Amino acid sequence: MSKLVAFAAIQGGYNIVSKVEGEYKKALKTYSADTKVGFPNTAYYLPVIYSLLGDKVETLEDMKKPLEFARNLLPPQIKSANHLPYLGPLLDAGMAAILAFEIKEALRYLNEPDFYFHSEDVDLDAGKIWLGAADDTVFRKRGVEFVDGSAPGFAAIVGAAPDPEIAKAIVEEYQNKSLYIFLAANHNGTTVAEQLIEAGVQIGWGTRIVPFGPDISSAVFALGFANRAAMAFGGIQPGDARKMLLYNKDRIFAFVNALGHVGTEWGAAAAGCINWGFPTMADSDIPEVLPTGICTYEHVVANVSHEEMCQKSIEIRGLKVAVTEIDIPCAFGPAYEGERIRKADLHSQMGGGKTQCTELVKRAELGDIEDGKIEVIGPDIPDLKEGDTLPLGIFVQVAGREFQSDFEPILERQTHHLVNYIQGIMHIGQRDIAWVRVGKAAVDKGFTLKDIGVVLHAKLHQDFGTILDKVQVTLYTKEDDVAALTKRAKEEYHTRDARVDNMTDENEEIFYSCTLCQSFAPNHVCTVSPERTGLCGAYNWMDCKASYEINPTGPNQPIEKGECLDTKYGQWKGVNDFVQKASRGAVTHYNFYSMIVDPMTTCGCCEAIAAILPMCNGVMSVNREYMGDTPCGMGFTTLAGVMGGGAMSPGFVGHSKYNITQRKFITGDGGLLRIVWLPKILKEEIKDRLIARGEEMGVPGFYDMIADETVGVTEDEIYPFLEEKGHPALKMDPMM
Repeated sequence: MSKLVAFAAIQGGYNIVSKVEGEYKKALKTYSADTKVGFPNTAYYLPVIYSLLGDKVETLEDMKKPLEFARNLLPPQIKSANHLPYLGPLLDAGMAAILAFEIKEALRYLNEPDFYFHSEDVDLDAGKIWLGAADDTVFRKRGVEFVDGSAPGFAAIVGAAPDPEIAKAIVEEYQNKSLYIFLAANHNGTTVAEQLIEAGVQIGWGTRIVPFGPDISSAVFALGFANRAAMAFGGIQPGDARKMLLYNKDRIFAFVNALGHVGTEWGAAAAGCINWGFPTMADSDIPEVLPTGICTYEHVVANVSHEEMCQKSIEIRGLKVAVTEIDIPCAFGPAYEGERIRKADLHSQMGGGKTQCTELVKRAELGDIEDGKIEVIGPDIPDLKEGDTLPLGIFVQVAGREFQSDFEPILERQTHHLVNYIQGIMHIGQRDIAWVRVGKAAVDKGFTLKDIGVVLHAKLHQDFGTILDKVQVTLYTKEDDVAALTKRAKEEYHTRDARVDNMTDENEEIFYSCTLCQSFAPNHVCTVSPERTGLCGAYNWMDCKASYEINPTGPNQPIEKGECLDTKYGQWKGVNDFVQKASRGAVTHYNFYSMIVDPMTTCGCCEAIAAILPMCNGVMSVNREYMGDTPCGMGFTTLAGVMGGGAMSPGFVGHSKYNITQRKFITGDGGLLRIVWLPKILKEEIKDRLIARGEEMGVPGFYDMIADETVGVTEDEIYPFLEEKGHPALKMDPMM
């Protein structure tokens, strides 16, 4: 290892720590020692410091201890004579720099509260492009993608490319491989984020291109994101630095691309990242660290050409990326799912209230369809002028010896994701309320509606090949044809819903496991029954059954429920045996129908969380999208932080939105009639089902008895409302 590397990193560490010490002293003269500090809307304090040292930095005074720790980490300066080529001093200097960077960024939030834009997307009109630390809502929403493998890792890019087109080429290559791209630092006064904007590339969490900040210190947000994943989903305890860093090396496949001059502070940051097992690839001529040791392979590699940057980074990190080539003129991949086609970029659209847009997947006999046949019946994109609309019906016929009608809605839901994966195309909704917007850029590249069929045919074969043999796609754009398909589709939707709604836990002997989240929450085992959907909202019983058919060795395994040990709370011997084995003894049993008595564990990916409200003798539930206060005194992010990682938390339980109106929802504690408060957004989303279930339970006005934030966000505020409405929970037996 070159002495120059160690010298630069250690010198950079000294410079960074000294600067931050100065900023800290200045802050103490400006504010009182008990002034609150931290990153907005997160339960992880300053996440790098909290995760590695166990210190909860909540005030200016709390910063003193970790800053002193950083100072003490700094090794002696490199001597010209007797240099030892060991990584240890280099790593210590890098870690000191990272800890100081996090304090620096917390001070920035204190001194310049409007510097970072608190949103998932940038606001170009207002000049707000720096998003800063991800809040817990964003983190948990995006963390699911690291769990299910749709995001295999992230590239942290610091500096700037020689020009916007090179920046765009590098970033889009990472997007095509489904990676996240985290941006920080500047080179010669510009940044990759600004270059991408100049090149017309949309940036923000929605496109997986996240502009953290313009300085090298903002790169610490990427490391904080990684450590939060280890705490939230991996069960790593704050303060267990060794396990934290090993988890990141083994589970979070990340690396750094340094574009531009690598000075001492960049060198210190690169050394810090090595602690995580994250190597650095630079486009400049810098001293290299080639021996393996902390990272999987090399630690620092220089002179990487821009054309080779992506592939070289993936190779050195040891990241396995499955890239599927789809024969369409536009780029394709999960990175484009969050792309928005705004008015200025819009060429044409289908559905969305402008026209009818319907999607239907139906099973066919093998001899009745032709695999790969894709037809557009009616006008196509080349027949339209800018601003035109079309009706659209997407009819997918699937045949296979192993294909069952129960699988139809599972494949049908894939349409939303797969169409969104096409760069320049936006898809919203499903069934007969879909909406497709086509961007000008996609049309310029030659996109036609037939390309939707090409994508569906290819991806359904690739993802569901074990249960299907043929896929034929017909796209209707004539009004009469779309109307006819819509009529048929609505009949199919009704039949499907009735089939699921009529299933009961008593009538099925097989439940299904879901261990998809165990890569992040090793002790968590979700069991999905007909009347208890997966808490993430992504899987119901039929979905798990289909998943097992597709992948018999996958995360959704059949469980013979066996002897019923408790009919009230919902507990079965077969489930207990499976859960104990799958959790490696960490969880011996749990109940399906109770949130008070041994409730099911939670991985942190839940759509909603229920909590008891003792004063109201009832239950509230809050969904992930709601950002406000709740009557239990904790918002969603705080609740999820407490319950994540596979914890069993009596008095609380994670669940899906749909589960609220399933007949077995917390029946052991009184059932749906215990619900006294929901956020308005959630209450409206499930309004029809709430009304129907209320009538079914003999309380026809139940929907109007449920309080929301417009009534109050404390128990004292909502109790008079519940009394006025005569809410049934007030007359039920005490919950505790």
